[in-house]
Amino acid sequence: MIILGIDPGSTRAGYGVIDFYKNKPVYIDGGIVSVDSKDKNIRLVELERSFEKIIKKHKPKLVGIERLYFVKNQKTGLEVAQSRGVLLLSVAKRGLPVFEFTPNEIKQGITGYGSADKVAVTKMVQQILKIGDINQPDDAYDALAIALMAGYDNERR
Repeated sequence: MIILGIDPGSTRAGYGVIDFYKNKPVYIDGGIVSVDSKDKNIRLVELERSFEKIIKKHKPKLVGIERLYFVKNQKTGLEVAQSRGVLLLSVAKRGLPVFEFTPNEIKQGITGYGSADKVAVTKMVQQILKIGDINQPDDAYDALAIALMAGYDNERR
C-alpha cells in the first residue's frame, strides 16, 4: 500500500512516500515542497497544487499528517494550521483515509522516546527504511516518519 506522509509548514512542507506491506516499509520518495509567494493566500494555492502533483504521481491509498497541538508562536501556528487545512481538504477531495499524529506520538512510535530529537528520528527512519542520506531537510524525514506511523496504525486496525 502506498502511503503519503505530510509534515505541514507555512512556507514549506515535507512529504514522504513509502510502500507499506505487512510491516515491511519500502522508501519511494521524499522531499520538500517550498512555496515562495509573499502573499499568504497564494502560498496556500501553491501548496495545494504541489501536493496535488505528488498525489497524482504516487497515487497513495492512505495519508498520514502531523497534528498541530502546541505552538510557541501564535502567528506561525495559525499559518501552519491554514496550510494543514488546505492539505487536509486536498486529501479529503480524493476520499483518502487520513491518520493524524502529534509530534510526540511520532517520536515515540519511531524511536521509542517521545522527546527524541530530529537527529534520532532521522537515524531511525533511515534504519527502518534501509536508506542512507536522501539529501533533504529534516521535514522530509519527519514526513517519512509520519508515513511509517500511518502504516503501522493501519496494520493494527
